[in-house]
Amino acid sequence: MRRRLGLEVVLVLVITFGTSGLRAALRLVDSLLTAPLNEQKTVLVDAQSSVSWLDLALQLTSAFVLVGWGGLAWYLLGERWRWPTWRDLGRGAGFAALIGLPGLALYVSAVHLGLSKVVVPATDAVQIPTSLLWAFANGFGEEVVVVMYLLTRLGQLGWKPWQAIAASAALRGSYHLYQGFSAGFGNLVMGVVFAWYFHKTGRVWPLVLAHFLIDAVAFVAYPLLDLSWLGI
Repeated sequence: MRRRLGLEVVLVLVITFGTSGLRAALRLVDSLLTAPLNEQKTVLVDAQSSVSWLDLALQLTSAFVLVGWGGLAWYLLGERWRWPTWRDLGRGAGFAALIGLPGLALYVSAVHLGLSKVVVPATDAVQIPTSLLWAFANGFGEEVVVVMYLLTRLGQLGWKPWQAIAASAALRGSYHLYQGFSAGFGNLVMGVVFAWYFHKTGRVWPLVLAHFLIDAVAFVAYPLLDLSWLGI
């Protein structure tokens, strides 16, 4: 049984965020070989077609893949579906502030130090609904797979809680490396906090909602706010 669960974990990670982590690390190496990181840009929600309706269709398809990853992980665990509560929303907002504000400071500092690419969110108001969909897809896919699924399965495989938390956090940090070192480190810290919370409470929706709020602000901040005073 344990061998079967171990193989399942490997396959899920190869299909989902494990491969994404390896790809992001390779993209970081490629970026380091071309120019200083703060002279490069990475687009959070890039257009996938010059034709508007095709772009929308492709964005929806890609976002649904992430939701599908989360749904698959939830199904494999055999967990009963639970809708988020108002308390989950409140805790999610608290986590978003706890992680998001220091994360912004870390990002700005890293750009000035040459440790991060300049992240370009959506600049067209038409892209905002798509960006919000991506924010939810990222939150649901990542938190269900990287936290809920991985911690549960590693615990069943006999890993100690701190080992499972470390593995979850390292995985989260790895697939953000394409943005630069600061994104990897910041998400590593976020991963520790989120995984510890799930270990203590067994609740994933506050993490999904927090992730959604963090990404939603990041994705749509530039069209709505003037952040030039931060030097970015």
